[in-house]
Amino acid sequence: MTFFQILEKNGWYFFTTLLSGWPATLTVASGALVFALIFGLVIALMRISTWRLLRWPATAYLEFFRGTPALVQLFVIYFGFPDWGFQPSPLQAAIIGLGMNGAAYISEIYRAGIESIHRGQMEAALSLGMTPIKAMQHIILPQAIRTMLPPMTNFSIVLLKDTAIVFSIGVLEVMALARQLVTETLTSAPIYLMAGAMYLCVTIPMARLAARLERQRQAWQ
Repeated sequence: MTFFQILEKNGWYFFTTLLSGWPATLTVASGALVFALIFGLVIALMRISTWRLLRWPATAYLEFFRGTPALVQLFVIYFGFPDWGFQPSPLQAAIIGLGMNGAAYISEIYRAGIESIHRGQMEAALSLGMTPIKAMQHIILPQAIRTMLPPMTNFSIVLLKDTAIVFSIGVLEVMALARQLVTETLTSAPIYLMAGAMYLCVTIPMARLAARLERQRQAWQ
């Protein structure tokens, strides 16, 4: 059968099967994003700290998670953690793995945003009696967020696409179901193209949002 005949015969079945994988895909992406946003801020604050005992572990964390493949990190968490007494589910391992990997990258977004704010503002806040934490919370971060939003949106797009590797630890997301369909029907191109089209339907609006935020950031400057 030709490409279009295959789609005419099985297209709806392919579509509904792949669509059923999106709840898992979005769960992993959103869970990993929340993890990365929270832990990434901790790493960023450690990186800009004046204490070496905080900077060194944060630097080592960045070097490890940016210097090793995310797939290796997933395998360490899913297959290695049970040796240390913790058996995560595939979904938990996917969220933790992509979240820890993402934290390494998003911490640099935080750091760049914080350092874009003139140091004098922190000094002024401290001179008014604010603690460094309060100054960061009420003075620095609210201003830095304008700089951080566009790259964070782009990071979210990358993270969503990276969920395609979690099928390797048994998460039934879009790509896992696509591989199952290929095995079941011995048809690959229509299935993978449909999966790719689904990703595009989500990532293109996110890319437009990132571009709009970038234009607004430039207008604020």
